[in-house]
Amino acid sequence: MPRLTAAQARRLALAAQGFDRAHPAAVGTRQLASAIDRLQVLQLDSVTVFARSHYLPLFARLGAYDPADLDALIFARRGRYTEYWAHEAAIIRRDDWPLWHWKREALRERFTLKSAWVRENTAMLDWLLLELAAKGPMTVSDVEHDATERRGPWWGWSDVKEGLEYLFAFGDVVSGGRRGFSRVYALPHQVGLAELHAVEVPRVEAQRELVLRSVRALGVGTVGDIADYHRLKIAPTQDALRALLAAGEIEQVEVEGWTTGAGRPLPAFIMPGARIPRRIEATALLSPFDPVVWSRDRALRMFGFPYRIEIYTPAPKRQYGYYSLPVLVDDRLLGRIDLKSDRQAGVLRVQSAWVEPGGSPAELAARVAPVLRRASAWQGLGEVVVTEPLWGDAAAAVRDALSRVP
Repeated sequence: MPRLTAAQARRLALAAQGFDRAHPAAVGTRQLASAIDRLQVLQLDSVTVFARSHYLPLFARLGAYDPADLDALIFARRGRYTEYWAHEAAIIRRDDWPLWHWKREALRERFTLKSAWVRENTAMLDWLLLELAAKGPMTVSDVEHDATERRGPWWGWSDVKEGLEYLFAFGDVVSGGRRGFSRVYALPHQVGLAELHAVEVPRVEAQRELVLRSVRALGVGTVGDIADYHRLKIAPTQDALRALLAAGEIEQVEVEGWTTGAGRPLPAFIMPGARIPRRIEATALLSPFDPVVWSRDRALRMFGFPYRIEIYTPAPKRQYGYYSLPVLVDDRLLGRIDLKSDRQAGVLRVQSAWVEPGGSPAELAARVAPVLRRASAWQGLGEVVVTEPLWGDAAAAVRDALSRVP
């Protein structure tokens, strides 16, 4: 069985994610679409302390672009992309909508059986469908009904929001884009999705295609990595991998250091003839929801990088910062930097900076300082300011490096 070194696996994975190429001279719709299609899914998240998460993977791979161009591309009501639970809430190609028919039906079956709310609120669900039919695509706040009153604290959902989310999961309601960051809900025919919505790709066929795409997007991955990419269950992922292996559409390999708890090699899978670059030359700030790091087990196994988001950790207990971003330097995750866009002051704040054990603060700082300058300009901000008092073993080096970058 072919065997990859740990370094080869990293380079293969990063190349599959688009880090094996220089940033284009200019980034427009064509470059953005190509990068999204390579990723397969672009995860959405509401945290905005630096920039919304879906903007960051494209900046990491392409460099500066106009976020309005991306919004126009992915949130157009009848555009090339739509939204579904294809990982978490994520942007997918509209043409791939039939591949998720099985999941929509599975969620309908699960929640109809197990959700008391769904069983007890069929009248609400029917009313919401009638309201959308009568008035067209709407956000939650557009829906005029007493049930829009929130229950409980600020994170509580109204009955309207809860009902629309169930209908969205079932596919009875689809995305009509976003307004601000609020999802616009629509009926399939209102956004030109009716024809694709009627296509029912059988579960086994759809999952096999999704597994193949996951292998391609990952470059190299274990069964767990591949299942996680599109949030499939392990058993059907294994079934699909066996079928793809038998058909010669993928290959099985071993990767140095990828072992089970008992020390046995973890099966890993690649595309036949996958090209492994001799080197990766890149420096990038990664979103916590970037496919390179969104599987914490994979990030640890591949890069030796233990990672968690600390936004839900009380401030005194945070180790690295509220929204610390992994820093990719060539084929390593060399450090992490906590960033905040201070729009009132017009500056990008580096709230903490850390280098990974065994790494050099000076190397991290020299590589990341120009990226921080570009990130600030991309966000329409001015100076990059390292917060005092300094926090992190690379903070002083980053401050000094920034003073040398125009």
